[in-house]
Amino acid sequence: MSRRVLITGASGFVGQWLSSAMLERGWTVFGGTIQGPPAAGILSRRQVEAIHWLTLDVVSDADIARAVGENAPDAVVHLAGLASPSQANKTPVLAFEVNALGALRLLTQLASGARTTRVLIVGSSEQYGAHDGPIPETAQLRPRSPYGASKAAQEVIALQVFRASGVPVICTRSFNHSGLGHADDYLLPALVRRARALPASGGTLVIGNGTPLRDYLHVKDVVGAYILLLEAGAPGEVYNVSSGTGISVRALAERVLGRFGVRAAIETDPALVRTSDIPMLVGDNSKLRTATGWKPTHSIDDIIDDLIHAAPR
Repeated sequence: MSRRVLITGASGFVGQWLSSAMLERGWTVFGGTIQGPPAAGILSRRQVEAIHWLTLDVVSDADIARAVGENAPDAVVHLAGLASPSQANKTPVLAFEVNALGALRLLTQLASGARTTRVLIVGSSEQYGAHDGPIPETAQLRPRSPYGASKAAQEVIALQVFRASGVPVICTRSFNHSGLGHADDYLLPALVRRARALPASGGTLVIGNGTPLRDYLHVKDVVGAYILLLEAGAPGEVYNVSSGTGISVRALAERVLGRFGVRAAIETDPALVRTSDIPMLVGDNSKLRTATGWKPTHSIDDIIDDLIHAAPR
């Protein structure tokens, strides 16, 4: 009998990649979504049809009770939430309602049942705030934004439920990741979109602040880490999902131009500069590697190439 996994936020960017990977590994996938099944793209048409789609709004106790009670998952991966930091920062109360209290509703329902379902709660590197890197999991959490704070609150809730109920909860602090299907308002897809629009003569590629260092993984490596953590992660523990290597925003822009084979000036647009930018977000991934044997297999150039070769949206 195949194992059953409930993925919240399954129609989102990472949710679709994770659903695909788990189907390929023989899992029965229940995809919770408030948007309905996605069109084929990241997922093949066959995969879209293979997933058991269900309406799941994490602010609805009834939706959560139905999803957990009717489908009896062996594992849950909690991806649902306000994934866009800019959106969360504009609506901080909603960010806490969805990201923190959504996790509480889900985990409370799981704690009321058999308590054997393994749960992966996906957090963010934004929980750390400003640190010199690579940042270990032992570093103090000092988020600078409502988004980071809501994700930190999600983790506090998750670990409290683990300690109080024994539900085997594993948490991640996931650093930047991208790939095919990532929305254009995120950094790398936005750079690719702007570079694609440049004239053949080159022109100017505009960026925001060029100095922040970021830690990028291909989304395929991220979902590989999530699956390994479901299988081998220790309940009650937190793991960075990161490459361990930083690259500046300006250097990312240069890499994008290089993959296009375009010579262009790179200039900062003050309108794109965010005063809340954290100077350095690079994660130490040694704990993840030791626990699971995981290692990334894709480069930043692989991410950029996948974005370049995707059909323009």
